[in-house]
Amino acid sequence: MNDCFETLALPVNFRVHELLAFHARDREALAEQVAADTLRKGLWRQGRPVCLQIDFLPGRARVRWDAEGLPAQDVLPLVQRMLGLTQDIGRFEAQWAAHPLLGPVLQRQSGLRVPLAGTPFEALAWAIMGQQISVAAAVSLRRRLILAADLRHPGGLYCHPQADAVLALGLESLRAAGLSQGKAQSLLAVAEAVRAGRLPLDAWAAAPQLSVEQIRTALLAIKGIGPWTVNYTLLRGFGWLDGSLHGDVAVRRGIERLLQEDVDMARAEAWLAPFAPWRALVAAHLWAMQALNA
Repeated sequence: MNDCFETLALPVNFRVHELLAFHARDREALAEQVAADTLRKGLWRQGRPVCLQIDFLPGRARVRWDAEGLPAQDVLPLVQRMLGLTQDIGRFEAQWAAHPLLGPVLQRQSGLRVPLAGTPFEALAWAIMGQQISVAAAVSLRRRLILAADLRHPGGLYCHPQADAVLALGLESLRAAGLSQGKAQSLLAVAEAVRAGRLPLDAWAAAPQLSVEQIRTALLAIKGIGPWTVNYTLLRGFGWLDGSLHGDVAVRRGIERLLQEDVDMARAEAWLAPFAPWRALVAAHLWAMQALNA
């Protein structure tokens, strides 16, 4: 097998921990393998499995992938999005450094970026499966979906199924994998919309100017897709940092920790509002804050 290698420069304050933790959610490591300074991830690209390996070295990331599976002009932008390198976090941190409650959090967590899924479809599938259940339950569903699709790289890593593979599974197999009737139907609906060209997710991700309202409108037109699913998909699939994730239980718990009082969805939405256009990045800091204090 012929492999390609490229190197990406990393910011001085790049935080590897949160990125690796995001990809280590499934302890069975079917589609992602995480070591101290390495991420290996299976990707289904151009009709074939690809093994992507990212080694984190001082000040740089060494990227390795199967040469025949993914051209260089595609892999580096993909990795940059996955690592959050396109996110202008410096401006956000400078603007809110003096905030009495969030400022100390930003100081402790300076450099935090939002890790992205391998593809927008993977992020959307996770958002659908994660609706109104715990992270552990969502991880289990994701694992069973990956096993049902059975797309494996010769090196052993599984690949998260994309739209065509989900459609090939069909409703019965998705239900057998543990998805509820509603979630299975929603996942099939978005997969069909991708195949029909109504949801050109990869093209949107590669566009120089992200059309958030176009994506939002297209997703909300699908039964079973609501604001939380849209905002989470925009965050983890496209790196859009202004979705208000006030419907996320962990976000509300983080706000409660800062305010030292109970917070409902309406209060969380109002508290997050002044941080636009960075509300989803604030949510990421709240998630990280709780993970560090767990």
